[in-house]
Amino acid sequence: KDIQTGEYAKSFIIENRAGAPTLQSRRRLTAGHQIEQVGGKLRAMMPWIAKNKLVDQSKN
Repeated sequence: KDIQTGEYAKSFIIENRAGAPTLQSRRRLTAGHQIEQVGGKLRAMMPWIAKNKLVDQSKN
C-alpha cells in the first residue's frame, strides 16, 4: 500500500536527504552480528573471492 500511494518513495527520499540515519544505524547493528563476523573470517580464507568482488565496501 505504501508503494502504491508513494509514501515509501517519499520516506526514502527524506531519509536519504537527511544522511540516511536509519540505514547507517542498521548497518552498524548488522556489522556486529556474529554471522557477519564469521562470514568475514570465512571470506578471508578464500582469497579467490576477493578477485571477483561484486561490491566495493569502500564505496558502498
